[in-house]
Amino acid sequence: MTSADKTKSHWQKSNWKERRGPDTIPRAPLSSAVLSVGEEQTTLHSEPCVPPDNIEYLLLQTSYGQHHWTPPKGHVDPGEDDLTTALRETKEEAGLGEEQLKVVDGFLQELRYEVRGKPKEVLYWLAELRDTGTAVTLSDEHQDYRWARLEEACTLAQYKDLQDTLRAASTHLQDKKQ
Repeated sequence: MTSADKTKSHWQKSNWKERRGPDTIPRAPLSSAVLSVGEEQTTLHSEPCVPPDNIEYLLLQTSYGQHHWTPPKGHVDPGEDDLTTALRETKEEAGLGEEQLKVVDGFLQELRYEVRGKPKEVLYWLAELRDTGTAVTLSDEHQDYRWARLEEACTLAQYKDLQDTLRAASTHLQDKKQ
């Protein structure tokens, strides 16, 4: 069964944003990214939080560089707040619009790291796809996508901080269910 054939519930992360103000320590581009996850159950609305072993995270493979896997993410446009960026980037990169997503309360994860010697900051939100039949439509920035359960998603993600974020999302969903 292909990823596109599976019934899905998506969880969203935030997108990249560049911070320029003095309130940022250290000064770092800020990204907002969307963690999208799906489930293999056929009924999305009967249970708001499905067991973590049924959740699949949406990761996109870049069409540039080392073709790494990440959730949708991108730079914040001037005047745009972080969550708005996350939603816009998810639409641009995966074809999943704000009207198709429901942001999950209580989950916001921040990552800080360096890329080519420059500090970066990424914020991640979690969101659920309202209609499990909605298809992923990739932008030119990506060459593939994969719906993956937690451990496969962590293997694809490669970076410990992103793996920790995926695990934190899983824990959040599990705690929310109880």
